[in-house]
Parts: sequence; C-alpha cells; structure tokens
Amino acid sequence: MSKAWLSLGANIGDPPAQLADAVDRIISQPQIALIAASSVITTKPWGKTDQPDFANMAMSIVTSLKPLELLDVLQSIELAMGRERIEVWGPRLIDIDIIAYDRRIELSPRLTLPHPYAHERDFVLDPLREIDSETADWVIATAASKS
Repeated sequence: MSKAWLSLGANIGDPPAQLADAVDRIISQPQIALIAASSVITTKPWGKTDQPDFANMAMSIVTSLKPLELLDVLQSIELAMGRERIEVWGPRLIDIDIIAYDRRIELSPRLTLPHPYAHERDFVLDPLREIDSETADWVIATAASKS
C-alpha cells in the first residue's frame, strides 16, 4: 500500500457539501482508505482572482492504486460530480489534486509529483500541515531543491 496526500477545493454551488461528497466518494473506493482529513478553510482564489472564495481541505490516504490509476479515479469522481474543465484556475464545483504520493518525485505528461504549485499555495499547505506537517515541509523542500 502507498500513501498519498490530496488537496480538495470548490467555490461554486455548496462548496462545503461538495467537499464532503468528494471525500465520501474517494473513501468509498475499495482501493482507498482514509488516514486523516483536515478541517475546511475558506481562502481567496489563486491565479484568477475575480471569482468567489474557495473552500479547501486536504486528506491523506493509503491506496493500492499506482499514481496514474489514482489520478484516473479522482478525475472520474470530479466528472461524476459535474466538474467541467473550462478555464484554468477558474471557478469549479470540485477540484481534487494529488499533492504527493509516497514522497516520490515524478514527471509525466499527465502527472507531476509532488504537485508543481503546492509549495506556493497556502490553501494547499495550511490544510496539509494540519494533517501531516512533515509532508508539507517535504513538498516545500523538494520545490526549493529544484530551483
């Protein structure tokens, strides 16, 4: 089993309810078990700032899925919940990102580990610190070592 850390966010519809629904859908997968979930925080938008505030949280899981298999499951959950990929950094019903996976450093056309922007985003780091401060520190240190 591998350990992964996820970041979840939403800013249209009923964001807290959508985050709870996403968590339920993720942990209902037979190959995924929840280790910890952070509280939900409200944050200002990042990148594209002329939109509603976001509700954000983090969770850590154990999974038998490989990184790209996990990505496929998470994207299928987003799609089932009504996510439309219309605008980069735009409003969304749900966003689920893999922040780290077994502290692996990986780059592929579909997935970069750790998440390439996580170290710049307090809305990712603050909830992650709440459930696993060592992994948050690792994400920051890994980004620093690449620059």
